[in-house]
Amino acid sequence: MTKLISWNVNGLRAILKKGFVEFFEQEMPDILCLQEVKATQDQIDVDFPGYELYWNAAEKKGYSGTAIYTRFKPLDVKYGLGLDHHDKEGRVITLEFDKVFVVTVYTPNSQDDLRRLPYRTTQWDCDFLAYVKSLEQKKPVIFCGDLNVAHKEIDLANPKTNTRCAGFTIEERTGFDNIVAAGFVDTFRHFNQEPKNYTWWSYRTNARARNVGWRIDYFCVSAVLREHLVAAAIHPDAMGSDHCPVSIIVKDLFE
Repeated sequence: MTKLISWNVNGLRAILKKGFVEFFEQEMPDILCLQEVKATQDQIDVDFPGYELYWNAAEKKGYSGTAIYTRFKPLDVKYGLGLDHHDKEGRVITLEFDKVFVVTVYTPNSQDDLRRLPYRTTQWDCDFLAYVKSLEQKKPVIFCGDLNVAHKEIDLANPKTNTRCAGFTIEERTGFDNIVAAGFVDTFRHFNQEPKNYTWWSYRTNARARNVGWRIDYFCVSAVLREHLVAAAIHPDAMGSDHCPVSIIVKDLFE
């Protein structure tokens, strides 16, 4: 069995003071994918023995960025999508292993005034899906991260009042429809169809304590990996970020 965890930490330097190491040591994931690290690797003084660390920082300081800790040494590592107009914000890391690719992704936010919605939905969503499908031509794919979209009404507390809000526009939801139509499995919904399961809560209005949240963090896998899925979970008790971690357990994919 192999445990993979994904977490938008909203600043790794900040969360190091808020229980990140303790969470890591408690869960001991085989692979930990991070988004919104907001730092360069030399700014982080944390090393877990037995783990490789891969880092993709944004050109803009203190912004975006992704990282992966892994117990398994990959065959190959790629940073970004290979497209200059997407790859300045450190949003993607791809690790190739014997049987699968593992991709961490921090999808661009459309912003409160939706000023980035056209870029997000007509460029990024299309190019990211094309990228993971191209990987799939070689071997199955596990991708995870903050996808910045609540797919269906069940995935946020107040769908009726958020239909033109970033993360729940029809354009963004259609982007996730396209992921499913392309054959990828939303692993949490594969196991759990219950409402009130969220991964992000606004810092405003005491939203987390009241569980007024959104499910915008995901593990998605190629359809052929469905039989390898053992469990998928959300970890709302892990504090330190406005997001909480999500995880999957898989079998027979890693040594």
